[in-house]
Amino acid sequence: MTGGLLADPVQSYPVVFGPGSALGGKNGVYWMTKWPYALPNLMSASFLFFSALAVTFFLEETSEIRKDKPDYGLRVGRWIRQCVFRQINASSDGYSAIAADEESATNFEMQPTPTSAHHETAAMSDKPTKSLRQVLPFRRIWTRNLIITLFAHGLLAMHVGGFNALWFIYLATPRYDPAHPHPQNFEPHGLFKFTGGLALPPARIGFAAAILGVIGISLQLFIYPKLAHRLGTAKSYRIFLVLFPVTYVLAPFISRVKSTSEPPAGVSGPLVWIAITCVLFIQVLARTFALPCTAILINNVCPHPSVLGTVHGIGQSVSSLTRTFGPILFSWVFGKGLDLGVVGMAWWLMAGVAVVGWVVAQGVREGDGHEILLEGERKSEDGRSVME
Repeated sequence: MTGGLLADPVQSYPVVFGPGSALGGKNGVYWMTKWPYALPNLMSASFLFFSALAVTFFLEETSEIRKDKPDYGLRVGRWIRQCVFRQINASSDGYSAIAADEESATNFEMQPTPTSAHHETAAMSDKPTKSLRQVLPFRRIWTRNLIITLFAHGLLAMHVGGFNALWFIYLATPRYDPAHPHPQNFEPHGLFKFTGGLALPPARIGFAAAILGVIGISLQLFIYPKLAHRLGTAKSYRIFLVLFPVTYVLAPFISRVKSTSEPPAGVSGPLVWIAITCVLFIQVLARTFALPCTAILINNVCPHPSVLGTVHGIGQSVSSLTRTFGPILFSWVFGKGLDLGVVGMAWWLMAGVAVVGWVVAQGVREGDGHEILLEGERKSEDGRSVME
């Protein structure tokens, strides 16, 4: 939404940044005129830069294997909080891990509560006492549920990444103009033999992007929590994946919605924007449920807690690979479709990929994050894994 609203600010907000404005002076803001898409990129870079600083200086390690190693970023972060923000570092006095079963809880309650002096000594130590922990071998992490979940996750990332790239290309693609048809001598006929995009200028593309963001934020805040809690993670995932192929089948038909402007001008009119909003609503509704659910499912199908980071790393690698391949494939097919007079070719191919992803997702089952028990581990009556 930020990118859409800030793109080409001189043209979008001439009163503020254009010629004769308070900020633009006589000729407008020079760098915004020369680089019309720099502002949203600078804004995005600022968000990422401050996020990187927060992670480096204030995010504590959670891995049992690595958390006892010295972290120089946290040391700098503590200095920043003390000297710059005048904050006193929070103490962990009185806090301890909750026992997994009644027997452990009884033994734990009989132990003396750590004193402040003990915590101060521990805080001063850069290398806390290491705890022995078994690690599941890499060759054993490939359970059936994990493989199916990763496959479904990769297909989801492929067509969602393809939509993110193809949607804005489609919005900017010139409309079909009977006076100057492309391909030559082409005339739309039948249900699927039509071509041309929406030819929207940058300002209207920004407005379409803003619609995408507003719908996504609203669904994420008000619909997703209650409905996902009622349906469950795996069921929500399987149900809402079916909306993706519906979106991709309908998207190119926006080109056939009645516009109040004639080509080659960009489409306009209430019917066009109603169609755009409806298509975006279906896609964002599916994405709002599918993307958080797939992250939770990957977390829960991890066969053992000791390889949780490894499993998430594999999941990120799979999604990165398919997100890279998807936009390349669908954009290439989109260009071929325009040459053949079938603007929906890439969209309908993407719908086919989404259908395959939905079929694969029917085999996904939600795990408990500890499917494999190593030597010395057992499962308690409530299903939790504990050490014997």
